[in-house]
Amino acid sequence: MSTTPAPGSQPDPDRLHRALSKRMPRRAMLGGLGAGSLVALSACTTGSSKPAPDEAASSSKKAAPEATVTSSVADGAAEVNPAQPLTVTASDGTLESVTVTDSAGTPIDGVLDEAKTTWTAGVPLAYASAYTVAAVANNTDGKTTNYQSAFTTVTPTAQIFPGIGPLDGTTVGIAMPVRVYLDSAVADRKAFEQAMTVTSTPAQTGAWSWFSDTEVHWRPQTYWQAGTTVKVDINIFGVAAGNGAYGKENRSISFTVGKAQVSKCNTNEHYYYCYEGDQQVNSFPISAGLEEEGRYTKSGIHVVIDKKEKMTMDSTTYGLALDAGGYQTEVEWATRISNNGEFVHAAPWSLADQGVRNVSHGCINASPENAKWFQQWAQIGDPVEITGTPVPLTAADGDIFDWTLSWDEWVAGSANK
Repeated sequence: MSTTPAPGSQPDPDRLHRALSKRMPRRAMLGGLGAGSLVALSACTTGSSKPAPDEAASSSKKAAPEATVTSSVADGAAEVNPAQPLTVTASDGTLESVTVTDSAGTPIDGVLDEAKTTWTAGVPLAYASAYTVAAVANNTDGKTTNYQSAFTTVTPTAQIFPGIGPLDGTTVGIAMPVRVYLDSAVADRKAFEQAMTVTSTPAQTGAWSWFSDTEVHWRPQTYWQAGTTVKVDINIFGVAAGNGAYGKENRSISFTVGKAQVSKCNTNEHYYYCYEGDQQVNSFPISAGLEEEGRYTKSGIHVVIDKKEKMTMDSTTYGLALDAGGYQTEVEWATRISNNGEFVHAAPWSLADQGVRNVSHGCINASPENAKWFQQWAQIGDPVEITGTPVPLTAADGDIFDWTLSWDEWVAGSANK
């Protein structure tokens, strides 16, 4: 049978392939096909034309996004509060370097986190300063992004410094309040009060009370518990005080409350009693202020605030002139209990009056032996509760009259009541 196609017809490739397969071995058939036959066979295959896997991965890989750098303080910002935390952050990459310099060109210390994506200033910024920020970040392809910005901080009309009493590390009596003295006026008392905290262990209820725009005290509702530890944190840096003034710096102090010691004196009894807790540990005769205007010992809770083995009593320091019955006298064992001139002190000249009548100019006169004992026993901050006279202790009598106020009166002095 002829394999020649009929005139005008096209060869059937499949038919041709079958015919050749029958006439020769497969190897010979493939070996004997010419280039044209291979081309024809290739045209009949169904194989893919996709590139090799490595080639595909290479051609389909996208470029990594560029790293971006931002600062917590916007470029060009002015009047920035220096208490605001300064951070520099990288997205889609890591920080290679961050340099922040002040107007003098001094670098600011900072810390880069473990992921190298956030830099945080390690020290507070300063008032009235200009800062520049320069950072370099890299994306995952190693492409570099440079960042620069600049800003300025606020210039206060005044920077307010806080003085604190009692002193850090001291041991005080159970009536000692926390006293904060500010060297410039505070118009926004509430803001400052919120920035000041007192933490006691064990915890005790207490509150701040303002005496003026420059003085604020904190006291517990009742006397401190003996053995209490107290921490005072005055975090006013960056706090606006009003009228353009700001807190200058933060300060912290700690103190301990000693034994629960209380002294009591009814001037009509002419005796002085000393207690530790509920136990009376001593009593001795005294002579208080003469019962006439200008010489009364004041009634109220006084606080031991100073002790001197020897000092000169000078009535002119609290307004009593020498030609009006005043005095300047050397005394021993003088323990101050207010700032209006009241002391417990040795008065050998009034021994015959002690326990009998009141003859002093307002002080508590005692024998040298008893005055010495009291001074060596008393702690700064111990309460001295005086009764029996018609003249009360008031704000005019010194800087610690805190306990003459009821709790409601005290809380009324808070800016956050």
